[in-house]
Amino acid sequence: MIKYRDVNQLGKSDLGWLQSHFHFSFAEYYNPSNMHFGVLRVLNDDYIAPSSGFDLHPHRDMEIVTYVIKGELTHRDSMGNERILKRGEMQYMSAGTGVFHSEHNHAEEELHMLQIWIFPDRKSYRPKYGDHRFEWAKRQGKWLHMVSGIGGGAAVNIHQDINIYAVEVDAGKDIAFEVEEGRQAYLVQMEGEAQINGLPLHPGDALESTEETLSIQAIGKSHILVLEMSAAPAAPVM
Repeated sequence: MIKYRDVNQLGKSDLGWLQSHFHFSFAEYYNPSNMHFGVLRVLNDDYIAPSSGFDLHPHRDMEIVTYVIKGELTHRDSMGNERILKRGEMQYMSAGTGVFHSEHNHAEEELHMLQIWIFPDRKSYRPKYGDHRFEWAKRQGKWLHMVSGIGGGAAVNIHQDINIYAVEVDAGKDIAFEVEEGRQAYLVQMEGEAQINGLPLHPGDALESTEETLSIQAIGKSHILVLEMSAAPAAPVM
């Protein structure tokens, strides 16, 4: 089963320095029928103006992944980490028993990034931070496996049975993503345009797929993210 999600129908926020599309209920956007997709709780498509960002704030009991689409992200946290991440790079934070962090755009161009929150498989993990600078070529015309559960083979491991992939597909080229029995996937068209299972996708659009392979044809050069996970209902975090 495929469900198309038009970027214009997502939750929206415009704070001037921050413009966001909320794929699921978040902040002032509340929709009780759109709280999460499996273990995927939050997916925010954020545009952050230069010399601005999120000041120090707390998180707990959530696996948080940030993927930089364009620009430069500066991260600081209460564990003593300070990092600058650029296009195609990713950071991961297991908030666990509690952590504070900030995210800013100190560059001269707009920062475009995806903020992803995933339910952990249990509460009260020890807080942890990591990041990874993936070579861009490793996602050109092939799926780059960036995130998996512990021992799942990806460069970044988190406390949940979920996989995150990215790909860049040249215009006119095809690629498929197989969604196996008992699994589901959430696809985000980050850049460019594509036709996926007969549906046209534009930047910011998304698809939900349950046990159905995604057949992707790039109309323009396409930059795509896929989150693949169990199709079982998300279990409560204990």
